[in-house]
Amino acid sequence: MEDQKKMEEFQAKIDARIKIEPKDWMPEKYRQNLIRQISQHAHSEVIGMQPEGNWLTRAPSLRAKKILMAKIQDEGGHGLYLYCAAETLGVSRDQFIQWLHEGKAKYASVFNYPSLTWADMGAIGWLVDGAAIVNQVSLQRTSYGPYSRAMIRICKEESFHQRQGYEIMAHLANGTPEQRAMAQDALNRWWWSSLMMFGPHDSDSAHSKDSMKWGIKLETNDDLRQQFIDKTIPQAELIGLKVPDDNVELLPNGSYKTSDIDWEEFWNVIKGYGPCNTKRLKHHKKAHDEGAWVREAAAAYAEKKAVEAVG
Repeated sequence: MEDQKKMEEFQAKIDARIKIEPKDWMPEKYRQNLIRQISQHAHSEVIGMQPEGNWLTRAPSLRAKKILMAKIQDEGGHGLYLYCAAETLGVSRDQFIQWLHEGKAKYASVFNYPSLTWADMGAIGWLVDGAAIVNQVSLQRTSYGPYSRAMIRICKEESFHQRQGYEIMAHLANGTPEQRAMAQDALNRWWWSSLMMFGPHDSDSAHSKDSMKWGIKLETNDDLRQQFIDKTIPQAELIGLKVPDDNVELLPNGSYKTSDIDWEEFWNVIKGYGPCNTKRLKHHKKAHDEGAWVREAAAAYAEKKAVEAVG
């Protein structure tokens, strides 16, 4: 009876749009859903630095290099905000990283594709970060306080990333025939994986029902995906590019109808069979191991300062 009363009070707070904070009572399933979602989000930000880092030394100008470097640093910061938010749920960052390395935790499937040309830096910023913004704007109102507050700052920086990517694509699309072809090729390769970022249909998701009920998610995967499609197709047309879908149709309500997504490809990448799954995790493990001395030195310094403060 006591647990039932707590559950009713918890749901009443959710329905009243009152934020749940770390010390508040929460159902264990709510906590587990948050642990899974926030850590997956954090892993995605950090792993997502890899395809962009691949072009840092090959950017076509000093300006482009400075912007790309700032963007990569932002992504690392986003991971930090999110790991901090996830730790408020009682799991250490070391444990989150261990689960990632063991394959028990996931990150966005889109980062398991290679970045082959400079145009990919445009496509990732425009499409991948653009899709992330659509999802993350909604998450600013998520029911868990630390997650919501982290998303407010992240969204401001992601807006910059999306504009940076679109600028690259616009310049290439209005450049030489070869540059225009490069931009179209990048759009062709990243379009479908960007649509997959929103996840499967909610009827096929094991977590969506509870996440919607508890205000972790406020909009369905399909609704968010449609918002992204309706914003992005006109952006492509404006710079003379075309999404790789011959069945695109503008409906009377101003929304776009598109072809079905190849969900078999999505699930294969999730299961570890994407073009870069092994490469991405191997690189992360190597960087984590080689950076151990930095973490140890920082911890020792913090301990030394704490002792000095007491003494």
